[in-house]
Amino acid sequence: MPSLGAIMGMFVLGLVMTSLAGQSYGELEYEYYKEKCSVIVEDQKTGFLSGLPSRLLPGLFSSPPRKELVDVEDIVAQEVKKAFIYDNSIVAALLRLQFHDCFVNGCDASILLEVKNSEKDAIPNKSVRGYELIDIIKARLEKTCPGVVSCADIIAMATRDAISIATPYTGNRFRVQTGRKDGLESIGTNALTELPPPTISMRDSINLFSRKGLTITDMVYLLGGHTVGVTHCGFIEDRLYNYNGTEKPDPNMNINLLQTLQSRCPQGLRSNNSIDLDQGTSSSFKVDNSYYNQLLSNKGILQVDQDLASSGQTSTTVEAIAKSSYEEFNKNFAEAIVKLQAVGVLVGTQGQIRSSCRAVNAYKPSV
Repeated sequence: MPSLGAIMGMFVLGLVMTSLAGQSYGELEYEYYKEKCSVIVEDQKTGFLSGLPSRLLPGLFSSPPRKELVDVEDIVAQEVKKAFIYDNSIVAALLRLQFHDCFVNGCDASILLEVKNSEKDAIPNKSVRGYELIDIIKARLEKTCPGVVSCADIIAMATRDAISIATPYTGNRFRVQTGRKDGLESIGTNALTELPPPTISMRDSINLFSRKGLTITDMVYLLGGHTVGVTHCGFIEDRLYNYNGTEKPDPNMNINLLQTLQSRCPQGLRSNNSIDLDQGTSSSFKVDNSYYNQLLSNKGILQVDQDLASSGQTSTTVEAIAKSSYEEFNKNFAEAIVKLQAVGVLVGTQGQIRSSCRAVNAYKPSV
């Protein structure tokens, strides 16, 4: 997974959560697509009749064509599972894709648009991945029920399914709301001003999340997505060799971790090696609360991560999450993800359902 890509990657995996059933964000709904996608099915003729031209069949041996409902969420889950088998870093990639889309202009799939000076081309998004998987899912759904499922909803569902695969539990998916429409514009400069840099202070991070309608607790849980993320040496070199301009390492970093990272990122060599944000040998690809335990041991990789454990506004929450059960963490993590996915959504007559996630639908004047 790309460098800056771990930086605000996030996700969760939760158990099926009845606690979310009563919540609603805007006009989003649970099971929005339940009866909106269907295909026409004709019964196959069997036996000796199967080889005869249809015009010779009297209709007594067949039933008329019927509509059969298609499970949109199941199609998304199938494609995510295929992608994960091929590359398990798709979990972190989708989390980052989701975050970078929602924090810039809302969760409207604007990051997918390929236009001049788009979000996709902005420096913070250069290493974002997962576009091809969204295209695959979109193509399959357009073939089945064209013009029904938005790209923004595909991102939300795919992220949820990726998280569900990476959870320590099996067979559990938290529920996400759908009904989003896709945005009509993508402006790269917005990504520069709305996405948090890796060096952001805790105060500025709290303010940024607050502007999106997310609480401090939401922020702490969402940063827990780093449990499956990575960064690159360039983003932590200052902590390893020149912390706050002292020409010395960060004195608060665990000494064993410091030595490991200095070996991985030799000074002055401009190494682009990747670093797991969760240093647990068995947890770096799992969505769990091990990340928080490492923060309490001064083993945070990014400065913003370690600041969570030292800031007076977040340290108590970090301690509580570290002590919580996997079930409790996944439940609360899922709630934070659902709130993130509701930021700035377009619903109803707003936006459109793009035929291609990479382009706005062509304008067709009414006649």
